[in-house]
Amino acid sequence: MSNIIDVIEKEGMRNDIPDFRVGDTVKVFVKVIEKTVEGNKEKVRERLQAYEGLVIARKNGGIGETFTVRRMSFGVGVERTFPLHSPKIDHIEVIRSGKVRRAKLYYMRDRIGKAARLKEVVRKKDSVQSESQVKDEAKKATKKEVEKPVENKVESAEKSE
Repeated sequence: MSNIIDVIEKEGMRNDIPDFRVGDTVKVFVKVIEKTVEGNKEKVRERLQAYEGLVIARKNGGIGETFTVRRMSFGVGVERTFPLHSPKIDHIEVIRSGKVRRAKLYYMRDRIGKAARLKEVVRKKDSVQSESQVKDEAKKATKKEVEKPVENKVESAEKSE
C-alpha cells in the first residue's frame, strides 16, 4: 500500500529545485493568472511574479514540503509560505547563502535594520567557504599574477617581430 503512495508522490515531485537552506536569500518566481473582462470577452493571462526574501523555515518532507520566505515591503515584514513542489512555482533562484546555526529563523521577526543581517557564505558543491576564505584565495591568486616575470612577454614580442 505505501509502495503505491510513494510512486504517486514521486511522480508529483519536481527535480529542478536548487539546493537552498534556511538562511539563504532566494527569489521565487510565482505564476500569477490574471483575468480581465473587456466588453463581453474574458481574457486570461499568465505572468511571473518575483518574490525575493530570506528563507526562515523549511518544513516536512516529500511532496508536502514547504518553505517560508520573509521580506520587507514598505517597512513591514511580509512572510509567505510556498509548497516546494507546487506547479504555481515556475523556478527558484538562490541569490545569497547565509551562515546560520538554527533550523528555524523565527527570531528574525524581531530584528530591525543591521541586526537583521546574516553573514554571507559562498557555497560550492560539497563544501562551504566563508566570505573571508574566498577573499584570501582571491588575494593569493592576484599575488601569483603579479609575481610572474614581465620579461617573458617582452621576449615573446621580440620573437614575433
